[in-house]
Amino acid sequence: MITEPPPSDLNARIAEQVRLLRRQRGLSLEDLAARSGVSRSMISVIERGESSATAVVLERLATGLGVALASLFDRPDAPASPLARRDEQPTWRDPQSGYLRRNVSPPGFTAPLRIVEVLFPPLARVAYETAEREVPVHQQVWVLEGRLQVGTGGQQHELGPGDCLAMTLDAPTLFHNPGPQTTRYAVVLNVASEPRR
Repeated sequence: MITEPPPSDLNARIAEQVRLLRRQRGLSLEDLAARSGVSRSMISVIERGESSATAVVLERLATGLGVALASLFDRPDAPASPLARRDEQPTWRDPQSGYLRRNVSPPGFTAPLRIVEVLFPPLARVAYETAEREVPVHQQVWVLEGRLQVGTGGQQHELGPGDCLAMTLDAPTLFHNPGPQTTRYAVVLNVASEPRR
């Protein structure tokens, strides 16, 4: 069972991280809006912690900031420990699709990989408008339970338990659970070339 922190805590964490990453890159709200396709007013609302942004909006911001989506859930003040206990791993539920993601990797610890666990509800669908980043982000999706359909780069992939799909986050991507059961999968991201804080 994954316990979720209150939405206000998550909104505050995402707000702080988006604001920090934007400022570190020397971007104004207008600059990030132009790079991400998210309106200046929406970015401002997110940075104030007043919005439960969807996964689609957060992925667009991550693309504009040149980081993986998982980076937006980090705690900027997290200690640099190589260990992340399960009950300390941040979880977040997409308000649109209902999928639940858990950042498994230790926050604040510099490593070339990042692991995320996803619980994807039956019949759920998420269409990311992912585009090329200045520095490519590579990921592998490993299905642990259930079925998953992934469409990316004009190709459709049907995944079952044990199947693993390698992909680059550089094109619109659709995730769909076609079955009646929750699908559980792991995402392993290569963040070695992500800009450092």
